[in-house]
Amino acid sequence: MRTQFLRFAVAGAIGFLVDAGVLYVALAIGLGAYASRAVSFLCAAFTTWQINRRLTFEVERTRSFWREWLRYQTAMSLGGVCNYGTYVVALLFLPKVTIAPLIAVGAGSFAGMFVNFAFAKLWVFRVQH
Repeated sequence: MRTQFLRFAVAGAIGFLVDAGVLYVALAIGLGAYASRAVSFLCAAFTTWQINRRLTFEVERTRSFWREWLRYQTAMSLGGVCNYGTYVVALLFLPKVTIAPLIAVGAGSFAGMFVNFAFAKLWVFRVQH
């Protein structure tokens, strides 16, 4: 399980880069801090799903691609509530500087990581016997 968690963390780090990158692009085009975060979260979730299904968890290839994506999105949304809530609270308390959204994304990602790992391992990518 330690190896899986480390791979999950690497996928999360890559997801964080996607999340932050998309967030700043969305902010630059004027989408707003909260809508931008929703878009960046979806992009990051798609990225981490692809990495986790290939490298972190052994997945039966007989599963429906779309059903797995829906399960993953549902599971990550539960962790995403922790993630987004932490992001919002961090934005409220951090000074209004350019780096504040990045710090808030990092805090949110950390807050949701453990919830996301548990749901991914125990529900989305659970080994069928």
